[in-house]
Amino acid sequence: MKIVAEEHWVTKGSVKLYVYRKHDVEGPANKPVLFLVHGSTFSSRGTYDVMVGGKGDYSAMEHFAGLGYDVWTMDHEGYGFSDRTDSNSGIMVGVADLQAAMPLVLEKSGQSSVLMFGESSGAIKAGAYANAAPHTVDRLLLHAFTYTGTHAPEMERRRGLADQFRANPRRPFGQAQIDNVFNRDRTGQTDPAIIKTIADFEMKFGDSVPCGTYLDMALHMPMVDPTKLTCAVCLIRPDHDANATDE
Repeated sequence: MKIVAEEHWVTKGSVKLYVYRKHDVEGPANKPVLFLVHGSTFSSRGTYDVMVGGKGDYSAMEHFAGLGYDVWTMDHEGYGFSDRTDSNSGIMVGVADLQAAMPLVLEKSGQSSVLMFGESSGAIKAGAYANAAPHTVDRLLLHAFTYTGTHAPEMERRRGLADQFRANPRRPFGQAQIDNVFNRDRTGQTDPAIIKTIADFEMKFGDSVPCGTYLDMALHMPMVDPTKLTCAVCLIRPDHDANATDE
């Protein structure tokens, strides 16, 4: 087994988008494609390719590449290595990003469809993409998915900040926001080494991130129509998630 990482670029109009792949080059050809969609705060590699101490134990990409999947992800507009623009990079901007990246993914992998996983706002983007391009998604996994956000504490908090999100396409980002991600719903559930590694990686991209997904999740739900999903769907519900309720 020889897992390698590849960096690719696609364009969406004048916007340059970063696409990242991990796969076993010594494995069989035509491996199933797993595409991972990141959420509101961290970029793709900070979410899915965390290498703590140089090891892949916490990297979803490394893990699934080792299981024989061709694993892909991307930085959405305004995140990570992708172009920073004046856009607030809301849910439908993310869908357009996925539409821009998918021809490259399918060409390089030799597949006609993917298995798509998204978490939090990434799950909404993944679901909305599957609505828009159902022929390219074979299975859909939605983790920490917000459907309506009705009565969800975090969504209520964001509704109170809606005017701020409208006024500025980006929101502050730093150690406080990183700590909040891991402690907002329940404290002490994450290895501190993960938090430090993510902080070291993500903070080099600057002191702000787009706020469009926060605004969409607060005011514009639902953005996924379950009646238009034609593939198998798995909903993964965390024990402690203030972004949604069982309702």
